[in-house]
Amino acid sequence: MQMNRRRFLSLLPTPLAALIVVACGGDDEPEPAQQPSGASGAPSTSATPSPTSGQAGAGSGSQAQLSPTPACGDDDDPTPAQTEGPYFTPNSPERVSLVEAGMGGTKLAVEGFVLSTSCQPVVRALVDFWQCDDAGAYDNSGFRLRGHQFTDAAGKYRLETIVPGLYPGRTRHIHVKVQAPNRPVLTTQLYFPTDAASNQRDGIYSAALELEDYKDASGGKAGTFSFVLSV
Repeated sequence: MQMNRRRFLSLLPTPLAALIVVACGGDDEPEPAQQPSGASGAPSTSATPSPTSGQAGAGSGSQAQLSPTPACGDDDDPTPAQTEGPYFTPNSPERVSLVEAGMGGTKLAVEGFVLSTSCQPVVRALVDFWQCDDAGAYDNSGFRLRGHQFTDAAGKYRLETIVPGLYPGRTRHIHVKVQAPNRPVLTTQLYFPTDAASNQRDGIYSAALELEDYKDASGGKAGTFSFVLSV
């Protein structure tokens, strides 16, 4: 299996990887963010989303914590787009945690970066998540397990949620919309590498969209995924 530059850098000692990563940096800074059509409210003035009450503990202090500088290269392709599906709801609340009191399921922390194809962090990119609960049911009358946030000054996001259940006819997945400021929206889905059998039966599944570094963490599970946008 061919190893791309992102995976190669992740395996190097930190000082050496940092020297290599510097070569793909630049001085361009993205424009201020704007909401995509269907997202609620004006962007907040802070570059880092503020956590809401009831955050999940999964991944806190775990090995899934990201280094300050993302590893990427000029061979990184844009993240593939996928179908939105029937259950997207606009105007979701801005929050980094989708976990609510009394919610069942295994806690899950997902974090990563939103990057351009030239290896630049996309500051204030909007990232909107929605998913089913651990029983495979979507909330189509409210905003349970739905929410959006904005990347920080390093292009980083962090989501606290639960591992979704199996929706009938599909493998386990999380829906995502990602938008760089003033650019088109990428709609896609994230998958779980531990669901090999159901992944292969799913006609929409893509191996390029599996969570990376998926593992046990304090209080649940943790994984990473970085989105690459055509900007």
